[in-house]
Amino acid sequence: MDRLRKRRDFLAAARARKRAEAGLVLQARPRGDEAPPRIGYTVTKKVGCAVERNRAKRRLRAAAAEVLSLTAKDGYDYVLIGRQATLTRSWPDLLNDLSRALASVHGKRGGAGNPSRPKRSDSGKDRPHG
Repeated sequence: MDRLRKRRDFLAAARARKRAEAGLVLQARPRGDEAPPRIGYTVTKKVGCAVERNRAKRRLRAAAAEVLSLTAKDGYDYVLIGRQATLTRSWPDLLNDLSRALASVHGKRGGAGNPSRPKRSDSGKDRPHG
């Protein structure tokens, strides 16, 4: 899988679909062609010192190699953003986070959703007053 290297590609992905999970954030942008998928990684200084940021990027690269190599779509750019939890999240949970995020940005429903969250029509905000 090719890597994203130019800032403009990262900025374009930031304007596209995104999904935040406990261990990572995934941004996915359809490029409109059929070229192989490209992937970029970023971890900010909020996560920690350089050693911790590099460790988080290594974990993201390994997770992407395992999950995205099977499920990434041609014509897409993906950006994986590391979070503080990327460092401490268990490996199966991190892989599950990436799988769920990928399914979400591609529009697939994963499970029953969040049943505790009321639907907009149940909240009363869209009912007429009076």
